[in-house]
Parts: sequence; C-alpha cells; structure tokens
Amino acid sequence: MSKKLGLALGAGGSRGVAHIGFLQALEEAYIRPSFVTGCSMGSIVGACYCAGASPAALKEAVEGLGLMDIAMFNIAPVRQNGLMKMGKARKRIVDIIGEKDFGELHIPFACVATDLVKGKTVVLDKGNVIDAALASSSIPGVFTPASVGEYQMLVDGGILERVPAKQLKKMGAEVIVAVDVLGDLAEEKEPSGKLINTLLRIIDIMDTRNTMNKRRGRMKYIDLYLEPELGDMDQYAVKNLGFAYDKGYELGLKWRDEIKLLMED
Repeated sequence: MSKKLGLALGAGGSRGVAHIGFLQALEEAYIRPSFVTGCSMGSIVGACYCAGASPAALKEAVEGLGLMDIAMFNIAPVRQNGLMKMGKARKRIVDIIGEKDFGELHIPFACVATDLVKGKTVVLDKGNVIDAALASSSIPGVFTPASVGEYQMLVDGGILERVPAKQLKKMGAEVIVAVDVLGDLAEEKEPSGKLINTLLRIIDIMDTRNTMNKRRGRMKYIDLYLEPELGDMDQYAVKNLGFAYDKGYELGLKWRDEIKLLMED
C-alpha cells in the first residue's frame, strides 16, 4: 500500500494555470493525491480537481479567458473595498463543478485565506467550497474582501501563506509535494506609476520574503518543493495561459517518477 500523497498548490494568479498541467502529468502516470491544499489560484484549481473535474476539463475551461470573463468592476470601489468583484468567476466555477460543500468532494481539500480582522491565516475546510476558494483568491485592493462562515473580512491567503504545506501535514499526508508557481517576486522590477500596481508590488515583495522564511522552516516535512520555469510571466495579466499549462506539465513529467518512489512503502 503506497504512502498518502499530499499536494500543496500555491498562489499564482494566471501563473497558477501551471497547476493544471502539473496535475495532468501526474494523472497520466496514475498518481492521485490523497489530500490537496490550495492558496489563491491554487485554491481554485485544487477545489475543482477535488470536486471531480479532470485536468483536461480545467484546461479547456481556461482557454481563451480574459479578465472581463472572470471579474467585473464595482460601482463604488472605495465603499466596497475593492476595484472588482468575483461574480463572473463564481458562475464559471459553478458551471464546471456545480455547487459543492467540502464534504461532497472526492478528495479531501482545504484552502487558506487571510483574516483581516484577526490578522492571521485561516484554514477553510467547511461549507461551500467555491466561496472558500474565491475568498482565498481575493487580492486586497483588487477584489472586495469576502465573508465566509464566521469570517467577515477574508483576502488572498498568499499574504501570509503562499504554499500551504503545513496544513497537509495536519490532514494526514505522508508524502508532501509543494508546487510554488511564483518563485522570487522580489527581484528588481520597476512598478508603473499607477496606485494599484504599486500596491501589488508591495504585496509581492512581502509575500516573497515571508514565503522564503517559512520555506526554510518547513522543509523538514516537505519532500519536494517544486517551481515551474515560468520566467517573467505576469501573474496579474490574464494571458499566456497555455504557456503556464505547458510549463506545469513539463514539471510534472520531470518529477512524477520521483514522486512515485517517495510514495512507495
């Protein structure tokens, strides 16, 4: 009997489409995880996959997507604490998997979000899985903070926990593979003069420093920490999604034999 595999699918915006390619490569090798965690785009991919959507179906769903296919502008962005809302994104996910609670998923799944009230990471693993995944993906300033269950002000989990591998350990995973599609976001880059781009640049720098610090402490139980080669692909631009998929697929091809070995008793 093989060891229980846990996959941590990290945050990444459009770069997160690489998770779909990675899952496709594993599926072709008959490797299926026992547990999945996700953050931000990794939450959306993970939720759909654990609900039964195949990587092929997910690839088809993202082909040709543009920003206005998944988001719409708020009429009163200041009052609503965000430029955009995610109604369109929610409808698209419902079209793929229907309305699902965590208890209905084929594979146990959890995602992380940042609670602005308590100032900490929260694990979402109960209630409506689509609402949880979208809360995990609510980039502060860009999207309106979400309310889920007891939590009233949730934003992107990547603010504090880009790659939620720690949660896999608690779920019972014996082999943990973390997929970080963002890498080093703190590399030298000139932000444009727009306020939102400056805010996103600040978030990227804080996110990277925080992730690097946590990675060092958590490598004692992470078996593989993988990063697809996505170059300077912009996570905030909804384009080059096929490129991200291909790079994720290449990553899965490269490491799936090693993952199989780790899962052997």
